[in-house]
Amino acid sequence: MAGDRGRDDLLAGLDPEQLAAVRAPRGPVCVLAGAGTGKTRTIVSRIAALVSAGHVSAGQVLAVTFTARAAGEMRTRLRAAGVPGAQARTFHASALRQLRYFWPRVVGDSPWELLDGKLRLVGQAAHRVGTSTEREALRDLAGEIEWAKASLVAPQDYPAAAARARRDAPTAPELVAKVYAGYEELKNQARMLDFDDLLLHTAAALEEHGEVAEEFRDRYRCFVVDEYQDVTPLQQRVLDAWLGQRDDLTVVGDANQTIYSFAGASARPLLEFTRRFPDATVVRLERDYRSTPEVVSLANQVIGAARDRPAGSRLKLIGQRPPGPRPRFTEHDDEPAEAAAVAARIKELVEEGVALSEIAVLYRVNAQSEVYEQALAKLEIPYLVRGGERFFQRTEVRQAVAAIRTAAVANPAGELPALVRSLLAPLGLSDEPPAGGTLREKWDSLLALVELAEELVATERDADLARYAAELEQRAQAQHPPTVEGVTLASLHAAKGLEWDAVFLVGLVDGTMPIQHADGDNAAIEEERRLLYVGVTRARVHLSLSWALARAEGGKRYRRRSRFLYGLIPQNDPTARVPQRQREAGARGADAPRFCRVCGCQLYGIMPVKLGRCADCPADLDEGLLDRLREWRMERSKALRVPAYVIFTDATLLAIAEQRPADRAALVSISGIGASKLDKFGSEVLSLVTGAD
Repeated sequence: MAGDRGRDDLLAGLDPEQLAAVRAPRGPVCVLAGAGTGKTRTIVSRIAALVSAGHVSAGQVLAVTFTARAAGEMRTRLRAAGVPGAQARTFHASALRQLRYFWPRVVGDSPWELLDGKLRLVGQAAHRVGTSTEREALRDLAGEIEWAKASLVAPQDYPAAAARARRDAPTAPELVAKVYAGYEELKNQARMLDFDDLLLHTAAALEEHGEVAEEFRDRYRCFVVDEYQDVTPLQQRVLDAWLGQRDDLTVVGDANQTIYSFAGASARPLLEFTRRFPDATVVRLERDYRSTPEVVSLANQVIGAARDRPAGSRLKLIGQRPPGPRPRFTEHDDEPAEAAAVAARIKELVEEGVALSEIAVLYRVNAQSEVYEQALAKLEIPYLVRGGERFFQRTEVRQAVAAIRTAAVANPAGELPALVRSLLAPLGLSDEPPAGGTLREKWDSLLALVELAEELVATERDADLARYAAELEQRAQAQHPPTVEGVTLASLHAAKGLEWDAVFLVGLVDGTMPIQHADGDNAAIEEERRLLYVGVTRARVHLSLSWALARAEGGKRYRRRSRFLYGLIPQNDPTARVPQRQREAGARGADAPRFCRVCGCQLYGIMPVKLGRCADCPADLDEGLLDRLREWRMERSKALRVPAYVIFTDATLLAIAEQRPADRAALVSISGIGASKLDKFGSEVLSLVTGAD
C-alpha cells in the first residue's frame, strides 16, 4: 500500500498527456514536447515511476542531455523525486566517465589527457599548410573540425561532405581537410583527446570489445535522452552502442527547436523514431504551462509560418496560464535609442516588482550586447552577460568555496543558511547591498551561495556544511551555477533551455534575424525562424520585440525590420505603419508585403490584401460600378461557359469598385489580377470603370 501511495504522489498534478508518457510501458517511447510543456517533470516522473514499480533499479538508469546545466537541474529533480541513484549527465560527461573506467582494458596504457582547447594545435596545423593563423580564422577552422567529427566525417572526406552540406568553409575545403588531418596527427602525437574523441572512443570501445559492451549494458538498462532534436550523428552512434539490440529508450524533443544544424545536429532521428521502432509509444505534449496565452499565440504564429514542416514537428502550443499583457513591438531610429528604450522599460518592470534575475535581453549575435551593457550601466541596472566569466571561476566565489570547505572539516552546528552567511560576511556579504559596480557584482555572487544553501535545505532538511560543500563541488564540475540577481544578456542560442518572466528580443532586422549568410538557403532561413521561435518561448509574461533602422546614432536608416515579423504585428500597432520609402522600395513578388492605401499599415489576410485597405479603414465604394461589374462578369461567364469566380472573385470586384483604377498599371496592382486576366479582360473592366459603353 505504501508503494501505491508513493506512485500516486509521483503522478499527482500531471496532465493526461504527461501521464500517458509516464505510464508508458518499458520499451521505446517518443515524447514530442513543445516549449513549456513540462518535459523535465515528465522525464523525472517517468524514471521515478519505473523505479518505484520495480521495472528497473535507479542505478541502472542513464539520462543524458546536452548541457551541463540541464543535467544538473535533472539531478536535482531526481533527488527530490526520491531517485538520487539515477544518473543524469551530458553525452560527453557520460563518455568521459566510461572511457576512464574501460581505458586500461581497451588501450592498455595510462589514460590520455583531455585537451583543454583546440586553438593551439589547430594553429600549428594551419601554419604547416600555409593558411591564416589569426585567432578568428583558427576559431572558424576549429568549428569546422568539430562539425566534421560530430558528423562522422574523416579529414579526407571533408571537401565532399562540406559541399553536400553547403558549408561556408573559412578557406578552401581542401586546405581545411589538411588542417584537420594535421590537427589529428599533432593531437595523437601528444597523447591528447578532445571532447569529440570522448564520444568516438567510447563508441569504438563498445563496438569492438564484446566484454566491455556486455559489462556496460549489464550496468545500464534504461536510457532517457532529452533534447533529442539536437542529436548529432556521433552522439547517435554512441547511443546505439549503449543500447545494443535493446529498445528500452525514451526520447524527448521538439523539432521546432532544432537550432544547432550548423554544429551537425539533426532532428531526423527524432522524426524517424517510429520508423526505427514501429511499436514505439508516441505522446504529444502541447499544453504550455510556461507562457501566457498572448505569448503562446505569437509563438504559434512564428512557427506556423515555417515552410515544409514535417508531420512530427507540427506541435501547436495551448496556453494554460491566465491572460497577460500583449507582446510589444517597437521600432527605433538607431541601436543606441533601441537599447535606451529597453533599459528604461526594464527599470519600469523592476519598479513594478519583476526581479532582475527574471529579465533577459536576447540577441542573435554576441556582438550586439555592448550597446545594451552601456544602456543598463547608465541606469545602474545590474546585468550578467551569459557566456562570460563562469560563476565558479570568479575570485570571490573561489574564496567562498575554499572557506566553506575549511569550515566543513570542523562540522559546526547550526542552521545551514545562517552558517554560510556568517562564513561569507568577511568576504563582503554585508546585510545591505553596495550601490553598484564591481562590489555589487561580488555581493550578488555571495548572496547566490546563501540562497543555494536555502534551496538545499528545502530538499534535504538534514543537510550540513559538508553536504553543502559537496553540492558546490558537483555544481562547479557540472557548470550549474545558482541564480545571481541581475538582468541576463545572452544570445538566442545561449538562451535555449532557459526562461524568464520578461524577455526582450532585440535587433530584429533583416541581415541579423535572419542572419545575412542564411539568405539563399531555405533550410538555413527556416533554422533562423526556429531560433526566433525559441526566443519567443523563453518569455513567461512580458515579451518585447524591437528593431532599429540604423546602427549608429544619427546614422542612415537603411535597415528593414525582420521578414519574420510580417504577419505578427497587429494592424492597429503603431509599428505596423511602414514608411512610404520602404513601401516603394519593397519587392513586388508573391511574398512581398502589401500596405493599406488609407493608413499605410501592412496588410494581413486575404480580404484586406485584395481590397488594399485594413478592414476598419473607411471604404470608398462605388455601388453602381460594383453592380455593373457583377452584370458584366455574369455575361462573360456564360459566354465562356465557366463559373463566374473564374473571371474574377467577389473580393476582386469589390476591390475594383473601391479603387477605381484609371489605367492598366493600376488595375494589375490589385491582388488577383495578373498578366493573363489583364490581357483578357483589362480593356472591358477599364471601360466599365470610366463609364464607357
